[in-house]
Amino acid sequence: MVKRVVTGAHYGLRDWLVQRISAAVMATYLATLSIYIAVQPHFDYDEWTALFSSEVVKTFSLLFLLSLFSHAWIGVRDIVMDYVKRADVRLAIHVLVILTLIVYAIWSVQILWGM
Repeated sequence: MVKRVVTGAHYGLRDWLVQRISAAVMATYLATLSIYIAVQPHFDYDEWTALFSSEVVKTFSLLFLLSLFSHAWIGVRDIVMDYVKRADVRLAIHVLVILTLIVYAIWSVQILWGM
């Protein structure tokens, strides 16, 4: 019988599903935004400001950014778990990436809602 040692990587269906859903959210957002910009006859700063003054666009932009951050976290975590062998270095990288993504998430909210 093979004994599996769990190392904290949490590989599995949940992470696979988060990666796929976040990729679908990002692709949908980018396609929708690209189509909207492409059909506008004259797209300038005023149009851009008007677009992002809408609560719906702000909400979906934040959803896009949170999807991007979760997608990035899973990808970076998997790469670090695969290639960084020392546990102390791996922990330091994980903490640094988590803190950076939290700061980016807070900064995104501040930018979108002007807090």
